[in-house]
Amino acid sequence: MAQLKVYDRNMLGGPAPDREGIVFYNIDDEPFRIYGVWREGEYYARIPKTVAESVSEGIGAEYHTTAGGRVRFVTDSPYVAVSVELDGLYTFVGMSKIGTCGMDIYADGEFVSSYRNFVGEAEDRISSLAAMRQDGEHLIEINFPLYCNVKNMYVGIDKNASLKAAPDYTVETPVVFYGSSITHGACSSRPGLTYPARLSRMLDMNFHSLGYGGLCKGEVNMANYIASLNMSAFVLDYDHNAPTPEYLRETHSRFFNIVREKNPDLPILILTCPRYTMNERWSVRRDIIKETYDAAVARGDKNVYILYGSEFFSEIGNEYSVDDTHPTDEGFYYMARAIAPTLRKMLGK
Repeated sequence: MAQLKVYDRNMLGGPAPDREGIVFYNIDDEPFRIYGVWREGEYYARIPKTVAESVSEGIGAEYHTTAGGRVRFVTDSPYVAVSVELDGLYTFVGMSKIGTCGMDIYADGEFVSSYRNFVGEAEDRISSLAAMRQDGEHLIEINFPLYCNVKNMYVGIDKNASLKAAPDYTVETPVVFYGSSITHGACSSRPGLTYPARLSRMLDMNFHSLGYGGLCKGEVNMANYIASLNMSAFVLDYDHNAPTPEYLRETHSRFFNIVREKNPDLPILILTCPRYTMNERWSVRRDIIKETYDAAVARGDKNVYILYGSEFFSEIGNEYSVDDTHPTDEGFYYMARAIAPTLRKMLGK
C-alpha cells in the first residue's frame, strides 16, 4: 500500500528539542519529583520485580510498563522539552501510538500538548518540545507512557529559567487502583485521559496504578502486596479480568478481605465492570461483587463503598467505548465524573 502524504504539519509530531539555549536535566535528580513509578535497574517500574514475578508470569513480564507514572516540577521556562529512551514500541488495535507510548504535559492542571515525536531507527526515543501557552511560573506534570518501558527521561528547559520542586498534592498519600486494561488506560488517546489520571487532577490527589491489561485476576500475592502499601484509599476494579463468574466468586471477597484485614480503617471502593449494556453474563458478575460488599457491611465495615459500572454511561449509552469494552476519552470522562463524588467523600474532601 502506498504511503499517503501528510499535508498537515501538526500531524507529523512535535519539533525535536534542539532549540538554542535549552538545557536538559535527568529526572532522577533533584528537584524533580517522580510519582507512580520508581527506578528499578534499567527501567522505571510500578511494582517490585520480585513481587510481580510471584504474582504471575504475565505481571512478571509487564511490571515495568509505566501507566500512572508522572514527573512533577515548577518552572518559568517558556517551553518544556523531553528526551526519552524507550525499550521499543507497543502498539495494538484500538489505540494510537500516542496512546500506548506517547506522553503528555499539563501546566497548573491544564493540558498543554502531547509528546509524540518518535525518532531513531526503531522509533524508540521521544524527542519533543511543548511551548507554554502563558508566561510565568507553572506547576508542570508530565505523564509517562501507558504501555512502554522507559529507560531514561530528560527534561529540557531554557537555560535562564527557574527550576523548583513541585509542592505536595493535597492528598499526597496515594490512592491505589487495581484492575483491568481499563484501569491500565485502554483505550485513551493519551495517558492524561485515563480515569485515574482524571481523578488525580479533579481531586488533586496522588495515585498509584496497578492496572495490568488482562492480567489482574485477584491473586493472593498481589492482594498481600497491596495490603502492605501506605494508601489513602483503595479502588478494587478487576471484574473484567476474572475468566469466569466462578473464578470471580472464589477470588473477589478473598482479595478484599486480605486488604481489609491489614488495613481495618482504609476507605475501599469496589467497582463492578464499566459497561452500559447489561445482560445475564454481566449481571451475574455484578451480583457476585455485591456479595463482597454486602458481607463487609454485615460485618460492620463502615468504610467500604460500591459503584456500579453500568450506571457510569447513562448519558451516552454504548457510545462510551471503542469496542464495546474499552472506553474512549469521553467514556473515561464519564467514569471519572461518576466516581469523583464518592472518592472525594472517602478522602474527606
